Amino acid sequence: MSVGVPDSVALLLFFVFWYVGNMYYNQYNTLALGAAGGKYGGLTMTVSTMQLGVCTVYALLLWIVRLNPIKLFGLQLPEKMALPNVSRSDLAAMLPVGFCSAAAHSAGVFCLGADPLFGQIVKAGEPVMSAIVNTVFYGKAPSKAKMFCLLFIVGGVMFASLKKGADGAYQLKFDERALLFGMIGNSFAAFKGSENKKLMTKEGIKDRIGGVANQFALTEVLAFLISLPVMYAVEGSKWSEFCSLVKTSRDLQIGLAVSGMSFYIYNELATMTIKATGAVTSSVANTAKRVIVMVYMAAVTGKVLTEEQKIGAAVAISFVLVYSVIDDVVKKVFPPAKKKD
Repeated sequence: MSVGVPDSVALLLFFVFWYVGNMYYNQYNTLALGAAGGKYGGLTMTVSTMQLGVCTVYALLLWIVRLNPIKLFGLQLPEKMALPNVSRSDLAAMLPVGFCSAAAHSAGVFCLGADPLFGQIVKAGEPVMSAIVNTVFYGKAPSKAKMFCLLFIVGGVMFASLKKGADGAYQLKFDERALLFGMIGNSFAAFKGSENKKLMTKEGIKDRIGGVANQFALTEVLAFLISLPVMYAVEGSKWSEFCSLVKTSRDLQIGLAVSGMSFYIYNELATMTIKATGAVTSSVANTAKRVIVMVYMAAVTGKVLTEEQKIGAAVAISFVLVYSVIDDVVKKVFPPAKKKD
């Protein structure tokens, strides 16, 4: 049993800091990328990898002190965090999850670095790529009700990509880089979810990993190690330039440190809150988070959402919420007929 404030109060605080952490991640991710030359500076993959490096250092510190302070955000005492007792075969089994986590994170950094506001709208369309991935690769197609919702999610993102010209006619106007990497990130996030479910069916692996905190820490460490060779392959020629920037740019130093730490913390808090609540609560919370982050980033960056982006985002994000709960609603409204003896 947790020591400190009641679990209900702690849960509310976990929600609050999940949102705050996500807001800080987006703000300082933008700061770090800007200090590294922006979306065309040629250091986006390096920034992404170094963020995972910060996560890895933090995970190693947790294992050294054998204590996880995450519950302090809920005004509860930290819990012990034992070293995972995993074998080489367990780590090998975790590689697909680590790879997908690395790819989803890096693509997300490219997406949000290209356009932090439109990128959020594209990332909200994750259920679309999840449906495609699960249908094609795992043989798990969404229900007809969910497929209906997907039409509105796609429609919302498409409408957000439009801009009215001086003649009153609509034309496509969006950041192609944000759209492309947003879709790639959404795809790998879907693969990660499915691969993680497969991983947890392996006999005894849950006990050997030793809990959600260890599972998340191991995933981030693997993601960092997988990202390193990719970083050197695509941006290795600019490593000396990056090192010079880190030594001289205060914005890059702070941006990397805060974005890396906030990424780790808000994801761990999100995992804890989703585990402690039902599908409806977590879906509403995720939907509210998207809206809050978009408004916050608009204020931070000074960019204003167009009317088309506001309407498109509202439609897409609303139907992401509906998509999450529609099957449960349908079952209640139209309960399956009982079989006759």
